[in-house]
Amino acid sequence: MRGDYQQLVDEISAALGAPATLEDRDFGLIAFGAHDSDDDVELTMDPVRTRSILQRRSTAAVRAWFEAFGIARAQAPLRIPPDPAAGVFKGRICLPVRHRGVVLGYVWLLDDEHLSGLDLSAPLADPRLAQAMETATRIGALLAAEARAGAELGELLRELLTGRPAGRDAARAALRDALGTAGDGPLAVVAVAPWRAAGDADGEPGEADGAEGAGAGSALAGQSGVAALCAVPDSLPDGSAALAALIRLRATTAPAPALTAADRLLRSPRAGGAAGGRAVRATAGLGAPRRGLAELPTAWREALAAARAAGAEARLGPVAEWSGIGPYRVLSALPAEAAADPSVRPLLAPAHTELARTAEVFLDCAGQAGRTAAALGIHRQTLYYRLSRVEQLTGLDLDDGEGRLLLHMALKAGRL
Repeated sequence: MRGDYQQLVDEISAALGAPATLEDRDFGLIAFGAHDSDDDVELTMDPVRTRSILQRRSTAAVRAWFEAFGIARAQAPLRIPPDPAAGVFKGRICLPVRHRGVVLGYVWLLDDEHLSGLDLSAPLADPRLAQAMETATRIGALLAAEARAGAELGELLRELLTGRPAGRDAARAALRDALGTAGDGPLAVVAVAPWRAAGDADGEPGEADGAEGAGAGSALAGQSGVAALCAVPDSLPDGSAALAALIRLRATTAPAPALTAADRLLRSPRAGGAAGGRAVRATAGLGAPRRGLAELPTAWREALAAARAAGAEARLGPVAEWSGIGPYRVLSALPAEAAADPSVRPLLAPAHTELARTAEVFLDCAGQAGRTAAALGIHRQTLYYRLSRVEQLTGLDLDDGEGRLLLHMALKAGRL
């Protein structure tokens, strides 16, 4: 369908005599019309359009600025004035792309001298604008069809990753039929956590919301080898959802397409969440690549563990691979209640954050006082005092290997 979108965008550009861009409802770039010359580019481009084309996505601030004009509810073309403070040096004309009343995307045109005579109050009166709107309707139908197809693949992927054994077998067979030969090739699973479901992000539920990738993935479909996307509820210990993405690879030893897809998905407005009144950044994980579909449930558990580890340890993120998360491969498999050992629980209280960090760095440094003091930027005597306080709070002997192991595991698990 990618070529179809480009052709339709070119039709709108030709009808209105101005280059157009098509974005999904999350402002991910799908297609854009060509500019006639270098001079034309210099005269008409502004930072927002340049960033959209080069990075294939607009920032959250730009999205919020445009949405303030009501584009998500518009039934007809809108004229949006320039705002240099927002990086919008040229005004815009927005053609909403809808299907059965649901906004699925936007066609954008720079409002210059070519379009200044368009009367948006009577769009059907101008043959050029009427043709452009008819083409936008065709784009909406394509996006809806893609969303439905994506929803079906997403449902099969979710069932394969998390369903009961009988359901998994049926889902695997159906997904194999849908993917064709790619279903037997090298594949990777990416997890993005936390993830907001489609209806949570834009507040406009509709037919397309069943495709978790309709917003976040429509700009990704056909790119970076994305084969299927689905939101998986209750993936995290706090009950939050995560996104699962199935990625086609050239070889099991070449995960680059999966890492690229993870990076793009992390820029989606649905990536992230909230806890305790504060924003929670999303992280991504990549399971070990497999050949075929049989081991994807294990790959999903690995990807989710890697995403959680990236959230726990900044040095691992924002995208972590299962092979590189070390002890978190074991710790992420523990139930939350098992990880919170009673002897360590007092040390995890907010009042003892500094002591907990000191203990963790000490154990990360294999109990070497000199390295630990240097890493923390404190005197050795201060370190020894803090470690004695840790022993008093936990009742653990830091000269004992098993005590150190228990403390180290509990501190790492507490991050998850």
